[in-house]
Amino acid sequence: MPFDKTNLLFAFGLTLFAGLSTGIGSLVALYTEKPNRKFLSVVLGFSAGVMIYVSMIEIFAEARISLEAIYGSPQGYWATTIAFFAGIALIALIDRFVPSPDNPHEIHKTSEETGIGNGDPALLRLGLFSALAITIHNFPEGIATFASAVKEMSLGITIAVAVAIHNIPEGIAVSVPVYYATGSRKKALFYSFLSGFSEPLGAALGYFLFRIFIINEAMFGWVFAGVAGIMVYISLDELLPTAEKYGEHHWAICGLVLGMMVMAASLLLFA
Repeated sequence: MPFDKTNLLFAFGLTLFAGLSTGIGSLVALYTEKPNRKFLSVVLGFSAGVMIYVSMIEIFAEARISLEAIYGSPQGYWATTIAFFAGIALIALIDRFVPSPDNPHEIHKTSEETGIGNGDPALLRLGLFSALAITIHNFPEGIATFASAVKEMSLGITIAVAVAIHNIPEGIAVSVPVYYATGSRKKALFYSFLSGFSEPLGAALGYFLFRIFIINEAMFGWVFAGVAGIMVYISLDELLPTAEKYGEHHWAICGLVLGMMVMAASLLLFA
């Protein structure tokens, strides 16, 4: 598949921009004046809303389209559903083997003094798990953004902006727990940016795949559906319980609904 050099550089640039938007989310969250427990609760609920909405409305649907194109209907729908729950089973299995004292899904009592730099292993592990899920999620997004930009610049810009909007709250999901656990903005920014770097890496993989004509739509669909399952599980089993742990139930739910609304608006605006 031949590539125009200008289009190629433009496509990589767009993908890098979209991926590193996780850092924008980190900067917004980390430099908010006087962050507190309610702020953390709303942000974690917001991140859960983003992950759930994106997973169920966008990622699952994209996976279904890909697999139905390969296997037909209803076989493709069955395959998407199986992959979705396989993703949940995988992350649940990983969670099962995490020692319970450090398990981020076990809700422990905290003192009223719990705050920034408290060394809470649950929050730290939560941030790292979120980084892992977002890294996996962003990798195929990088391929999609790259391919779209190479095919048509205007289409690539639209997709890159939509992905960048998605990545801002994802950066918050990674950086805030790490910051509250360690008290280090540098560590929080590092992990947030690191999760975003998977998109340009996905673009690089897409480039080599297109060069040698290996484009497997079925694999794309299976992976996307699995990632949707992983993100939903993390939202329900990590983000929301931790949001309620550090705040009030209604603050967490308000954050959840707000996250869904922001993500819905971004999808409508760039549909």
